[in-house]
Amino acid sequence: MTTAPVTIPDPSAPEIVTVTTRRIACDGVGGALGHPRVYLEMGEADVVECPYCDRRFVLASPEHPEDERLAPGVYEGPSGH
Repeated sequence: MTTAPVTIPDPSAPEIVTVTTRRIACDGVGGALGHPRVYLEMGEADVVECPYCDRRFVLASPEHPEDERLAPGVYEGPSGH
């Protein structure tokens, strides 16, 4: 008798965050439980992953001009600004 394999969701799958610029700041969004803030550059790609927390940042369409006062991925609201 064979049993069907059980599919279990992967708990380590990264969180996906949609951003509007190719320069992203990530601090794990955990306050004291987060990680040091790192700045990530997408370059020519439309996606980049944080080396600390594996959050995946995906570029939205259309791309918006960068605003140095914001840290996309950390402080953006639901509308992207």
